Amino acid sequence: MAIERVAVIGAGTMGAGIAQVCAQAGWTTALYDAFPEGLERGMQRIDAFWDKGIARGKTTAEQKEAWAKNLRAENDMKTAVHDADLVIEAVPEIPELKAKVFAQLDEMAPEHAILGTNTSSLSIASIAAATNRPDKVIGMHFFNPVPIMELLELVRHDTCSTETIALAKAAGEAMKKTTILVKDVPGFATSRLGVVLGNEAIRMLADGVASAEDIDKAMVLGYKHPMGPLRLTDLVGLDVRRDILLNLQQSFNDDRYAPHPLLEEMVAKGHLGKKSGQGFFEW
Repeated sequence: MAIERVAVIGAGTMGAGIAQVCAQAGWTTALYDAFPEGLERGMQRIDAFWDKGIARGKTTAEQKEAWAKNLRAENDMKTAVHDADLVIEAVPEIPELKAKVFAQLDEMAPEHAILGTNTSSLSIASIAAATNRPDKVIGMHFFNPVPIMELLELVRHDTCSTETIALAKAAGEAMKKTTILVKDVPGFATSRLGVVLGNEAIRMLADGVASAEDIDKAMVLGYKHPMGPLRLTDLVGLDVRRDILLNLQQSFNDDRYAPHPLLEEMVAKGHLGKKSGQGFFEW
């Protein structure tokens, strides 16, 4: 099966970025969000990204025009997915919400459609169980900012078919991503490693080991990380990182994954990182 039409569910930071790379891949792409204002912000975010690329000389106005023709905003989920070959869900990391969305997608999307979830830590098998096509459900974990980050983590659960894995890998390649394939375990490969490093950096900051700037500089210059763990936590969202840690703590029944009290305190204050303007750094 060749992918020609894609629907993205959720127009937040991740969903908008996924819709953007799908449109750039040449696919007819529908972006849906349950909230009209969220959908409008998502479309504006994509437009601004394209304009910035033109201003920097990395892309052209002609490319933007071609990509924009592939992309449309949809206020109705059924209309967005009714002819899709691939649906990618990017709603908040709430298990009940994910299950509800996938039950709806199972009824609304064509029988042949692959259903991908952008979850960064939740069980793919549990999400797939909400459908009558678990063999066609796969984890497709993108990274922020989606148009720039090269990695796409594909997550297979026990009943995911080899055809679904192959199609998801081909889709990733069409979006100019490098894919890795991992087993459906809590936190997969990337989130499990990333949040532990970030949580330890927060512990070091709280203990006064070094400043946020110097902790990050240690990993950037000493270990060649492109970005330090605290700045990355700001970029991803402190609330998102906290929720992943809580999920790992519960899944493994292991307090090593317990969010550091400083992280909990900052989330409670609404200091969520870049999206709120204040995290471990000012944005």
